[in-house]
Amino acid sequence: MVKLFNKWDYEGLVFSDPSLEAYISVSPVVVPHQFGRAGKKQFGKRKMNIVERLVNSLMRGGTGEKVAGKVIRTKGAMQGKKMRAMGLVDEAFEIINRETKENPIQVLIKAIESAAPREDITRIEFGGVSYQVSVDISAQRRVDLAIRNLAHAAIMGSFGKNTSLGKSLAKEIILAAKLDQNSYAVKKKDEKERIARSAR
Repeated sequence: MVKLFNKWDYEGLVFSDPSLEAYISVSPVVVPHQFGRAGKKQFGKRKMNIVERLVNSLMRGGTGEKVAGKVIRTKGAMQGKKMRAMGLVDEAFEIINRETKENPIQVLIKAIESAAPREDITRIEFGGVSYQVSVDISAQRRVDLAIRNLAHAAIMGSFGKNTSLGKSLAKEIILAAKLDQNSYAVKKKDEKERIARSAR
């Protein structure tokens, strides 16, 4: 039987949001690395294992925007270092399993479903006047935003602190899976939906 990192089982995973099920791939792989094969095709990401998508999101240079008055930079510590990123995800999954006694892949699925926003705003112009209107978000973009915010929160949680990125990622995934308001990804989802409601 194929297990992620030879530890975590793909059997019996449950999806509570049917609209996201087609875009959260749990195709059985031991090492989540397909060398970019899916990225070159339209909608190819939907066939990429969800753990690999999380690993890829961790390989970033920082936040790219000001958070609490400062721009967070990883100074190249993660960019291009996929094996290191996979090791951090493996560490995070060990912590998740120890603290929740659940399959970490299932906890990750819950976290993505909890952190995926349903509405956003877009700017339209009509008769020389531009204004914002509320729009529904496609399932693929919902998953993209959830994964990005989970990785973003993990990087911020370990930046300039003694906490490792693996521990920070585990904490964020557990909080998001519980729909805890202390989760950065859940906060960003609620903020986006609140702005969209006001633009209806």
